[in-house]
Amino acid sequence: MAGNLVQGAVFTVMVVRAGMLRDAGFETELAEQVQRSPRFFLSAPVVLDLKGAAEFTRQAEFIEAREILRRHTLALIGIQNAAPAQADAAAAVGLASFAPNATQPSRPRPAEVAPAPQSHAAPSASRSRVITQPVRSGTQIYARGSDLVVTAPVSAGAEIMADGNIHVYAPLRGRALAGAGGDAEARIFCSRLEAELVSIAGHYLVSDQIPPEHRGLAVQIALIDDRLTIERN
Repeated sequence: MAGNLVQGAVFTVMVVRAGMLRDAGFETELAEQVQRSPRFFLSAPVVLDLKGAAEFTRQAEFIEAREILRRHTLALIGIQNAAPAQADAAAAVGLASFAPNATQPSRPRPAEVAPAPQSHAAPSASRSRVITQPVRSGTQIYARGSDLVVTAPVSAGAEIMADGNIHVYAPLRGRALAGAGGDAEARIFCSRLEAELVSIAGHYLVSDQIPPEHRGLAVQIALIDDRLTIERN
């Protein structure tokens, strides 16, 4: 029985840059973002990125950060890119330390709070995981080390993830996260874009950020110059 006590799993975690919390307009913009996509942000776990931050060496600063995020339904669970003094202060208030990630949002804006990739990139594999049944709300599918091909609709509230590319030959209404291991070359292809969220290597767009001229159409999504771009197929 002891061997069954610990199991691996993959979860979507957002990353917030520490400097954003010192921006006077951060809470206002975050509140607007949460209002647009409340289900996505509700109780969502957050990792605080301390890269380049000279502050956050005291426990009180982490407690304050946790309260700021809690006011907007977010849950601070850990830190990354921390100096030793920062890691010690964070640990003292119960925060975990995560390995630094290579893929960061290109601009410090609340709209770019992103799912944290793995600590090393996982290149797309030639094999694919194929799903032929509809992916219903509340379902999460992860193609580890490969592409993911879905030939049936992906419902709102469902989440599909792949270390490689994602192909959806049907309406995509849920969340699609390609390059989940950090592969910035991964792409998302779908025959009808109606997604709640699309993400490549930690960069993402929520539904309100997807240009209306692309919604309902067959598109491909790529990460170019640290920005998600959408083109019609």
